[in-house]
Amino acid sequence: MSDYLPKDVREGLELARKQNQRKKSRLRVKAGDQVFTILRYWDQGFALDADDTPNIRGLVDVYDGARHMSQCLIVASEEEGGEMVYEFKRATRHSDSAPLDYERDANAPVGLITQS
Repeated sequence: MSDYLPKDVREGLELARKQNQRKKSRLRVKAGDQVFTILRYWDQGFALDADDTPNIRGLVDVYDGARHMSQCLIVASEEEGGEMVYEFKRATRHSDSAPLDYERDANAPVGLITQS
């Protein structure tokens, strides 16, 4: 159907689709001091708007709103349909606590009460 539409109408529809995706998406990628909106996200990578995004690569942080989701090492894969697709070389989930060096017993006491 889009083959029968004039070029300016198709471009307008594509622009409206991108703006709608940008408004709905809470996901952001932070590369240095620059922040970009993620249009699509999946397990092996994500897609950004090709018009607004420079060719980024290396270590980036992925956020869902204000929550830090992961730190990723990325590489630009390809451009398709006005989107720049990036793939993860490494994606490390962010944790609010430090990893433990030992196994925590399920029945261990939570704290120690001393007598004074």
